[in-house]
Amino acid sequence: MALPPMNVPQLAAADAARAARMLNEVREARLAGRRARVAPRPVIEQSWERMLRSGVDPEHDFRAGLLSADEVRRRREESPLREVLPVLREGLLSVADAAHHIMVVADEEGRVLWREGCNPVLRKADGLGFELGADWGEAVVGTNGVGTPAVVRRPVQVFAAEHFVRSHTTWTCAGAPITDPRNGRLLGVIDVSGPLETMHPATLAWVDAVAKLAESRLREKHLSSLERLRAVAAPVLARLAGRGAVVDGDGWTAAVTGMPYASRIALPKSPSPGRRWLPTLGLCSVEPLAGGWLVRSVADAGEPQAGGATRIVLDLTRPRSWSVTVSGGAGSWCHELSPRHAELLYLVATRRCGRSAAGLAEDMFGDPGRTVTVRAEVSRVRRYLGGLLQHRPYRFCEDAEVELLLPADPKGLLPHSIAPAVVRDRASAP
Repeated sequence: MALPPMNVPQLAAADAARAARMLNEVREARLAGRRARVAPRPVIEQSWERMLRSGVDPEHDFRAGLLSADEVRRRREESPLREVLPVLREGLLSVADAAHHIMVVADEEGRVLWREGCNPVLRKADGLGFELGADWGEAVVGTNGVGTPAVVRRPVQVFAAEHFVRSHTTWTCAGAPITDPRNGRLLGVIDVSGPLETMHPATLAWVDAVAKLAESRLREKHLSSLERLRAVAAPVLARLAGRGAVVDGDGWTAAVTGMPYASRIALPKSPSPGRRWLPTLGLCSVEPLAGGWLVRSVADAGEPQAGGATRIVLDLTRPRSWSVTVSGGAGSWCHELSPRHAELLYLVATRRCGRSAAGLAEDMFGDPGRTVTVRAEVSRVRRYLGGLLQHRPYRFCEDAEVELLLPADPKGLLPHSIAPAVVRDRASAP
């Protein structure tokens, strides 16, 4: 006969110490292969089973190497959760601090990117390895409030000896995943943690509510980005005869012409310029726009593929106001560049034979080992240039005409840049 699972929140609310003792008995029995008086909760038992299959040691914690400060900073800059950090702080931090908890925000890999709250609890977390840059994925540190919600993709509270690794059993945590409303991809996990005596049965519902609020804010930002893309789309679509649409990188529609509006168009997983067969639309020409894609039907009678070579103009003439302009058969569009992207595209434009990730890392940082940073930056550039920026090696596509506009004074070339290759180019210019 199956044992009933323990009602942890109810028991802990009445007597946290007794609940902790019972959970410890359950954990010891499960690890020894014995029958316990009550069963662990299903979400915890399933996590324990994953840990046993993967060989996580329940008696000795394992700590993966911390990310460097530079890598934490890079991941923070890249993470969409950075945009909702004020929401998370407002919803969690003041209460967490008063309740002797800490707030932790981890990325989709379980790496801790932000950690704030009660100072004494932060020091206790240090003793557990619950630090900035630490890997708290379930497969590394066992059942916990960061890694387990990321695996099951729902909110989870882990109380006392529900943690798989013994050193964590004096801790309680509640975590909830945050997903990208555009595509359902896991962005990370928010967690509220503290010593065992700080546990409250309402914590999980509170954390889940804040996670949903953050997702709602991300949805609002997505709608705003579609509005901006719609402004880019209007003059482009006005010049088209026949069916066409402008969509973002996930296929969400900003504007259409000559066809019924659909909220989303199914794009290939990694869109690139050229002819593609798309469901409901048939054969289409796909061309990059700033922040999205122009999708136009070429299957209509008498509708030719957009003609004319693609022209890319990289304008670095104005101080701190750099841009890339792309012109093609359906018109042109312009995208303002960040300092890092202006630097990267300059290096690609001046090395038309292409550069490997290691080569670009050496050009940009003087360190060929920083390929992860280079690949991340190139990935962001490809969000608006698409297949016009190719890889292996990194280069502009051969069919594109590339023009590089430089300042009259060579010393004015990307004056912010300390990239070794740019510094050499400035110094060697006549």
